[in-house]
Amino acid sequence: MARFDKNTTLAQVSATGLVPLFTHNDLELCLGVLRACYAAGVRVFEFTNRTENSYKNFVELIKIAETEMPEMILGIGTIYDAATAQKYIEVGTNFIVAPVMNPEVGKVCQEAGIPWMPGVMTVTEIYNARVAGAEFIKIFPGDVLGAGFVKALKGGPMPDAQIMVTGGVSPTEESLKLWFGAGTTAVGIGSQLVPKDVLAAKDWAKVTEIVGSALKIIQGLK
Repeated sequence: MARFDKNTTLAQVSATGLVPLFTHNDLELCLGVLRACYAAGVRVFEFTNRTENSYKNFVELIKIAETEMPEMILGIGTIYDAATAQKYIEVGTNFIVAPVMNPEVGKVCQEAGIPWMPGVMTVTEIYNARVAGAEFIKIFPGDVLGAGFVKALKGGPMPDAQIMVTGGVSPTEESLKLWFGAGTTAVGIGSQLVPKDVLAAKDWAKVTEIVGSALKIIQGLK
């Protein structure tokens, strides 16, 4: 069961504006990144379901976060089907992010009382996702759709849509100003927060620095 209720999670995504995305087969590296992000001020983190150890590592991260990082809202990403969603719900995920819009996943999340953030690319998909229960929409890939898409969406047919953009967002003032200026509520950023050389060196202080800088920029834009 999730430790955080839906409203708390959604409010924190909106307030922080940044959701780091990360996964790795090595639990030590996953924990290092999670701790570094928490130290920077991150309170919502998406662990992506992309490696053979994802489930096992997520179970451990949930346990450790509860004691070491009590304010961290940890969720799972890259979930395509209801069965996988249910598996992660049973071990305590606080939210589910998906690259696609599968209403069956949305139904499972609604029953569990946790946020579901499906990936969409069109206005029709966004409409259908909201009808299926998505309070937050994941615009992906951001670099393909562009900030103009978000601006047109918010300025026209769906001004109240809560949007998280992933793909094509950098932790720089130029990039963040572009997306938040268009009306984005939050951004999801992965490898640019944890560059390969930084991860290889286990330079957690550097990760904290990069993430902290991005958070500071975002707060100045809100």
